[in-house]
Amino acid sequence: METVIRPSSDLRNHYNEISKQCKESRNAVIITVNGRGDTAVLGLQDYYQMKSELELLRTLAEAEDDVKNGRLALMQGSFDDLRTSLLERKQTFKEGGKLDEV
Repeated sequence: METVIRPSSDLRNHYNEISKQCKESRNAVIITVNGRGDTAVLGLQDYYQMKSELELLRTLAEAEDDVKNGRLALMQGSFDDLRTSLLERKQTFKEGGKLDEV
């Protein structure tokens, strides 16, 4: 992922251009204030993907800890619950769900 750096004045004066750049190139844009990094801007799709990947990594870390500590259970019920949860999230997003609903 290539990162683009732009001053905060560009965010104010060229928002549409920055938004388009984030969506089309799927690159983050770092916004600077007085020459120092201040904010990262990325497209909504990339935000959701990053958030989902982070959640998955946390879940995998918890699962690894469970295995190390002997906390095990039959998996079919867990897979069914996970599949249901993922399908619900996917449907909410397709229906134009709000940020806090996904």
